[in-house]
Amino acid sequence: MVTFSNAFALGRGTEDLPPGTYELIVEEERLQSLSFEAYRRTGTFLMVPGKGTRSGHTSMHTTTQKDLEHAIARDRALSATTQDSEAALSPLEDKT
Repeated sequence: MVTFSNAFALGRGTEDLPPGTYELIVEEERLQSLSFEAYRRTGTFLMVPGKGTRSGHTSMHTTTQKDLEHAIARDRALSATTQDSEAALSPLEDKT
């Protein structure tokens, strides 16, 4: 599972996905002929639930580990920026 606090995109030219918690599926294959157990990642998929007329349908978005890590890093950076912003404070929290 991976949680995004802000809208995000995976890779270039992809649609923005809404904030939320998404199921992540990682496929790996065991490497044979080694004296120790090792695996190689063969696929990374993000399960995206449908909205509106597509409610109840889930789509599997193919991504890469690099694109996923980049999206997570951007989300963390954006969340850190908005937490420090006065605009992020609700009127009850604003003590000034």
